[in-house]
Amino acid sequence: MLSSILAFLDGGLTGAGLGGMALYLLIVTQLTIFSVTLYLHRSQAHRGVDFHPVLSHFFRFWVWLTTAMRTREWVAIHRKHHAHCETEEDPHSPQFHGIGKVLWRGVELYQDSARDQSIMDKYGRGTPEDWLERRLYTPLNSLGPTLMFVINFALFGAAGIALWAIQMLWIPFWAAGVVNGLGHWWGYRNFETADTATNLSPWAFWIGGEELHNNHHTFPSSAKFSLRKWEFDIGWAAIRLFEKLGLARVLRVAPALDARPNIAMPDAETLKAILTHRYRVMTEYYRGVLIPALREEMHAAGASLRAIPRRLRKGLADGGRWLDHEGRERLHALVDNRPTLRTVVEYRQRLAAVMELRGPEAMLQALQEWVREAEASGIRALEEFSARLKGYALVPVRA
Repeated sequence: MLSSILAFLDGGLTGAGLGGMALYLLIVTQLTIFSVTLYLHRSQAHRGVDFHPVLSHFFRFWVWLTTAMRTREWVAIHRKHHAHCETEEDPHSPQFHGIGKVLWRGVELYQDSARDQSIMDKYGRGTPEDWLERRLYTPLNSLGPTLMFVINFALFGAAGIALWAIQMLWIPFWAAGVVNGLGHWWGYRNFETADTATNLSPWAFWIGGEELHNNHHTFPSSAKFSLRKWEFDIGWAAIRLFEKLGLARVLRVAPALDARPNIAMPDAETLKAILTHRYRVMTEYYRGVLIPALREEMHAAGASLRAIPRRLRKGLADGGRWLDHEGRERLHALVDNRPTLRTVVEYRQRLAAVMELRGPEAMLQALQEWVREAEASGIRALEEFSARLKGYALVPVRA
């Protein structure tokens, strides 16, 4: 009897070795990641994709089993994050809570927000409210991880306890910590969005595609996070597979941007494209107008662009919004002492203001006036940018 107990504790029902347990852990953790990114995030929070009821419920069950998270809570907190990103009301912004707290204690911030009923009422609408949600997944959410503990212990014995502990830490660390923390702190940016969201990696497979966080903040409702030819979103690959199997229906993806030739003045198509791709437009302005203007000014003064700290150069993209007081003062001094740079900075501010106007007619009129003046500015980079801008149009979406 004792030998049987010891044998069970050593290997459980499976008797699996380290290789088998590692494979099991990889499968179950990736299932959890997929359940979060595909179901909670892309489907429930942003309505970018619909899944077959059977698949949708499997994801919901797996979230309950391996994380104890409630669908409504996760969706509500995430929607509030987008609605108030990088403000004091953002549930988990490292700009306000600090990168250390979000990275290592992000789950505490999640739990604090989950206790706020006003967040649930305002941002949690449209999530499941069926019998299972009311009687099992919501009131007995902690039962899921308990059941997972029993399963792991039965399969692998004492080693199953360690596997269970890793499972329980997987989402709090990678999603609540790394994506919410480092995803707003470090990485590369394809688009100068109004927040600090970054892409942690162009090959987004370890966290199901969530590493492409800057892309997601640019087009939140898109079911596809990869936006460059060299980027790979494994979550999107899974969606396309489910689509071919009849288990998923893509509702939204980011529309492509085209540049039409021989357009004399911006028209309604231009306006629609600019509003849809406002972050890309402003990113192109930063890279194609602001930086070349600064480079020319520095060259004329006999200095290199590298003499300007990188954080100040990046501050040109958003008017120094994320710089401290001293940094903003230095940025203003940098701009004020260089006439051409000051002019293109003013044009950037005016273009951003055009996108905030109300009413398409007023917006189009202001855009046309901006283009006329930009083309007559005598600043080559600004003129070339304006020539491209007025031909912008959306390309019909091809999933």
